[in-house]
Amino acid sequence: MKRLLDHPNALELLLQPETPLEHRLLQEPAFREGMFWGEPRFGHPEGKVVLHVREVLDNINQIPRLSAADRSRLRLIAYAHDTFKYCEDKRRPRDWTRHHGVLARRFMEAFTNDEIVLEIIETHDDAYYAWRTERRGLQLDFDNEQKTLEDLLRRVGGFIHLYYLFFKCDTQTGDKNQASLKWFEQKNPEIERRLLGEPTGIVGTQTCS
Repeated sequence: MKRLLDHPNALELLLQPETPLEHRLLQEPAFREGMFWGEPRFGHPEGKVVLHVREVLDNINQIPRLSAADRSRLRLIAYAHDTFKYCEDKRRPRDWTRHHGVLARRFMEAFTNDEIVLEIIETHDDAYYAWRTERRGLQLDFDNEQKTLEDLLRRVGGFIHLYYLFFKCDTQTGDKNQASLKWFEQKNPEIERRLLGEPTGIVGTQTCS
């Protein structure tokens, strides 16, 4: 793997870009720097962001009956979601305007006007944070910034199934704790019914113009 990472076209070889936008992103210096950031750590034994993105893409490939449009959206989210961790400010108290999801959204606004993609990129960790908020109670766990499920659903409720699919593809990688995913599924049982084609009353994925 190290030999592959040293290849001048390592990102292209590993991620196999499928669209002009994916190709373009991999040529952006800030994006490339973020892809090569990271050392092995809990939750991410693979280390480099690009290797995690490859795992997420592999999970996306396993989703049955996924439309071409949703697949394209999920791939774009996967490319961007963790790529700006190298710019993130983790000092305490946390400056949440410098969270990597927020930074990634700002970067991607120059490349897409798809609000669904941008919202999921920005909030992709919020289901995990909401789980921690509920599990630990409203303590100062996140420096007074309480991420709740209610707040998250107000933002992504109209495309919750796509949010869930990405959250699942992202969480089922490395050696991540699966408890937050199970909690999210229990809190939103209609998600599985929707994916199985059963009626739920949830608004479907919208296409942004």
